[in-house]
Amino acid sequence: MAVLVTGGAGYIGSHTVRRLREAGIDTVVLDTLERGRPEAVLGAPLVVGSIADEALVTEVCRDHAVSTVIHFAAHKSVGDSMVDPGPYWANNVQGTVHLIEGMLAADVSRIVFSSSAAVYGSPEQVPITEQAPIRPENVYAETKAMMERVIHWYGVTNELRWASLRYFNAAGASADGVIGEDWSSTTNLVPLVMRAALTDAGPVDVFGTDFDTPDGSGVRDYIHVEDLAEAHLAALRHLETGGENLTVNLGTGTGTSVLEILAMTAEVHGAEVPHRLVERRIGDPATVYADSTHAATALGWSATRNLRDIISSAYAWHRQG
Repeated sequence: MAVLVTGGAGYIGSHTVRRLREAGIDTVVLDTLERGRPEAVLGAPLVVGSIADEALVTEVCRDHAVSTVIHFAAHKSVGDSMVDPGPYWANNVQGTVHLIEGMLAADVSRIVFSSSAAVYGSPEQVPITEQAPIRPENVYAETKAMMERVIHWYGVTNELRWASLRYFNAAGASADGVIGEDWSSTTNLVPLVMRAALTDAGPVDVFGTDFDTPDGSGVRDYIHVEDLAEAHLAALRHLETGGENLTVNLGTGTGTSVLEILAMTAEVHGAEVPHRLVERRIGDPATVYADSTHAATALGWSATRNLRDIISSAYAWHRQG
């Protein structure tokens, strides 16, 4: 039996594909390559195509004897989703419907879903538990919440078995520097900090220095991408051994500020990172970090890599050019 990873040529998907194969699990990737890189799958079988192509999904599942799908394929830019929302509804939400219909046609009834802590919006209290209200504040986050509901209702109507993983700020690269995050196509903080440190692209913006936090900058929960890959493997094993449907947060349980990211990068880099202090963005909460107790209990998973691991691995990856 094999696992189908949608969006497996992307940043988190490729690290998960690698971890699955290291665990001896046959893995096949389905990716449009709009944002993914074929070399990132490191030789895993790659089918270039869309999750919206139900016939293709069914064919791939049958040809590769797929037993479970890990679903990463989604558009994910918050800003872009508010400017051009159509592709987000079509790809993220309707695409997930087509994916599941294609799975079910091939008798595949298990899915691990790459969700997001963005579904919580601005939390009323931290750390955030899975019982926190779902209050999306942008189109991207709303699509993730809707994708969760789509998967839930297929569980009710078609006995689809599922695990939704709500993770926080993925960062870092593989420990051996083989795969990492492309800084040319992301708005995530860590690769932007690396670009500012290693190129003449200009300073990275620090949005807000007057938050109610220890140093005034925004605090988030940064989790190493290899820890996330481990969590997807744990969720896969949970479902394949008869575990119940579940939703879990994936984070470190510790908040790290933007200025702390810059300070750690300067320590690793050996020089200050060019940056500029600008006004905070509307709607940005001061502090967001996870309570991942449920993941530890249900999956036996917890993050093992720290901020230095994240920054050191990202720096090594980007320094290669």
